[in-house]
Amino acid sequence: MQDEVLILGGGVAGCAAAIALARRGRRVALIEREPTPRHKVCGEFLSGEALEDLHPIGIDVASLGAVPIGHVRLAAATRAAEAPLPFRAASLTRKALDTALLAEAVAAGVRLESGRRVQSLRTTGNLWRATLDDATTREASTVFLATGKHDLRGHARPKDPEQWVAFKMYFRLAPAQAAELADASELMLYPGGYGGIQPVEDGMANLCCVVQQGHLARVGHRWESFLAKMQQDCPHLAMRLAGAEPLLAKPIAITHIPYGYIRRTSEDGLYCIGDQAAVIPSFTGDGISIALHTARHATAAYLAGVPAPIFQARLRSALLLQMRLAELAADGLNNSLARAVLPFCLRVWPGVMRVTARLTRVAQSAVVDPQPVAS
Repeated sequence: MQDEVLILGGGVAGCAAAIALARRGRRVALIEREPTPRHKVCGEFLSGEALEDLHPIGIDVASLGAVPIGHVRLAAATRAAEAPLPFRAASLTRKALDTALLAEAVAAGVRLESGRRVQSLRTTGNLWRATLDDATTREASTVFLATGKHDLRGHARPKDPEQWVAFKMYFRLAPAQAAELADASELMLYPGGYGGIQPVEDGMANLCCVVQQGHLARVGHRWESFLAKMQQDCPHLAMRLAGAEPLLAKPIAITHIPYGYIRRTSEDGLYCIGDQAAVIPSFTGDGISIALHTARHATAAYLAGVPAPIFQARLRSALLLQMRLAELAADGLNNSLARAVLPFCLRVWPGVMRVTARLTRVAQSAVVDPQPVAS
């Protein structure tokens, strides 16, 4: 079975690319490992750029129940401070967003294969051949690799030296705490990592947090012990979760997240997008924006005849500065002095959030040249 474009991964990046290409008349096959959309480890923050990218592909997040986010709060130890966001934002579960994106892809004419895992991806002559879990194959001259945090054998990203572990749990907050959280995204600092909590649709709150493996080992690698330690180190979180009801039987978790990774190059006909192109530290809330940003520029490059290796190098150059600044900021968040000082700084100078956002939001200025290479 041959398609002009084969997209591996039906998350935000894969669906956005599939929709754009199908609307431009390309035959597109989209292979997604999950049979139906599910909850994923994700902060679920939609920045202004993410909202701008979603609108033209037919996704109205307000109609899906997205919660407007207007403020950010930073909490560390016993201190907390608040500032207005310098851009419009919203919050929506990945399950709801992915469901809408997949439906839009099918409506655009994309051939969707759900519940199929890709075992390998190899080139044979001028074609890429993907072998699926039932040993059948799919072939195409061009492939978009959009498998998110899951690496494909033979195309893996480098190992994560910090050995980060990420957890996500939904809660039903006590009424008073839900009212206090309101339209805010709260960033909470603690030794070994950081976490965020914000409202999502249906009256839920999403707690998503990351921690280094060494710190998790000190509490026996147990979620309950880690959650208790987070609340001990950050009383603001303990206050927020007082009387809260967990809504999942157990948290969703993922390990080895290579924060700061930017793919240097690729092979002919293989465009890498989303987390397979770049992984920004989670505190920026820019992961979904990067997924959409890389998908938009990759499809533009493909349609303009820019070879994948050239596109990947241009993308890296465009993202490098903001990614490195985000890494530096993330290192600062994990510093005990910073945890003590940052809330005070935010109280004194709320505009610091605007500066941080401008410096670390990749989609703000990272424009990839779509022009073909001169022959």
